[in-house]
Amino acid sequence: MRRCVQLTTQRFRSASPLRTPGYIGAFSSTSRPKRTSRLPKKDVVTVSEEAAIRIRDLIEKKNDPTISGIRLGVRSRGCNGLSFVMDYQQDGKEGKLDEKVSAHGVDVYIDSKAVFYIIGTKMDWVEDDLRAEFTFENPNAKGQCGCGESFNV
Repeated sequence: MRRCVQLTTQRFRSASPLRTPGYIGAFSSTSRPKRTSRLPKKDVVTVSEEAAIRIRDLIEKKNDPTISGIRLGVRSRGCNGLSFVMDYQQDGKEGKLDEKVSAHGVDVYIDSKAVFYIIGTKMDWVEDDLRAEFTFENPNAKGQCGCGESFNV
């Protein structure tokens, strides 16, 4: 009986992964492969072709070679809380966590603080007899003011 216990403990001691030469422990950063999704990444904002044409025209009219696209963000203002803000995006001034959407030949940079509020939004350019403006269909908006200027989430 004693011999059996001795053999068993020797077997466990020799099979210990910590004593095995060349063993990389479970705490190593190389122990697991990095997980990647097989699904394609969906864009934060969908830009229509009409909106892309208008954005391209605005960038060409500005005639500044340092402009790489437009920047889309959200500010606290308006009668309902939040409002969309657009500005020109300068080369090299992107934030670390900003999202970049490339559609129809233009780049739209989304401010990292605004992603939560505008994810899934459809951006379009509407031109009729009374108005010419960018419109945003935001599926996250719980309410909107009468003129469509501001929204709340």
